[in-house]
Amino acid sequence: MSFHHLKTIGCLNPGPRLRDGEPNAAECLKTEPMYQAYFTVNRYTLRHQTFAGGWTPPFTREIFERGQAVAVLPYDPVIYRVVLIEQFRAGALIAGWKPWLIEIAAGIIEPGETPAEVARRETAEETGLTVGRLEFIAHILCTPGGSSETLAIYCAEVDSEKAPELAGLAHENEDIRVFSMTAQDAIALLEAGTIDNASTLITLQWLALNHTRIRAAWQNRKDLR
Repeated sequence: MSFHHLKTIGCLNPGPRLRDGEPNAAECLKTEPMYQAYFTVNRYTLRHQTFAGGWTPPFTREIFERGQAVAVLPYDPVIYRVVLIEQFRAGALIAGWKPWLIEIAAGIIEPGETPAEVARRETAEETGLTVGRLEFIAHILCTPGGSSETLAIYCAEVDSEKAPELAGLAHENEDIRVFSMTAQDAIALLEAGTIDNASTLITLQWLALNHTRIRAAWQNRKDLR
């Protein structure tokens, strides 16, 4: 497998996940590579404990191995603005949707990186901004029925007034428009149904619930160079 498919980041969410008496064991009996390029598809033969007791018979699932990713909402607590990006997405085009999406910064975890380090790197690459403090939001499975991809989500302290108009890495074919708006206006986009990708929707919902607390915690911002 290439680095895109390394499963080295465990669940970052705090707290117990198992209830007394529920199934807690599963086995991977066989792995069959089906496709490998930038992404990978593997067929797994599995079995697991059941709610009624005992084990399932062996069954197969094809899993799309996209990698372990990070998404980050850049937030300016001094003037109460968020920094969003707009870029072309091939998956949206193939799905028949408008392919230029309003999003937050995101990227794949490279070997040796922590999720927090990726949050800082991707914010710099996709918005041109330096990150101050980070607030962990959640660690989620994106489409667990058919993909092993996970997404660690953060809110990042930035100075939105330093945001450029365009960003992205040319060698990765990134063509990114960078813009900021008040948190209130961003939340209004969410309420109007304008936001149509999961990471942006999740972070704006989180901001709607936590903006008072996070703004108070970060109100004495230091110079971000």
